Amino acid sequence: MYRIAMATAAATLMMAGAALADPIEGTWKRPNGTLIQYAGSGGNFCGTVLTGEYKGKSIGCMKGADGSYKGKVNKLDEGKTYNGKASVKGNTLSLSGCVLGGVICKSESLTRQ
Repeated sequence: MYRIAMATAAATLMMAGAALADPIEGTWKRPNGTLIQYAGSGGNFCGTVLTGEYKGKSIGCMKGADGSYKGKVNKLDEGKTYNGKASVKGNTLSLSGCVLGGVICKSESLTRQ
């Protein structure tokens, strides 16, 4: 009986920890198949490429909460950094980078893995 109670308590704590994670945190798949991982640190959520040509490179950091974020997005194939924003709805991360005060933007949707 003691073991069952301890196992239940441990499972509850693990689920509570997962529920406290911010929506952007986790692994995301780009349309081209590349995996990106967003992790939180000091109020920032930074993305790192997990697979492909740019493995280990940062795609930028953002601040925000509850599914809405703003910050910088690195376009690795161009070597440039843009003003970016992201939003999370369910298992979809919409990520965009803009220039000229938001006049020209590129965006893509990533899927939670």
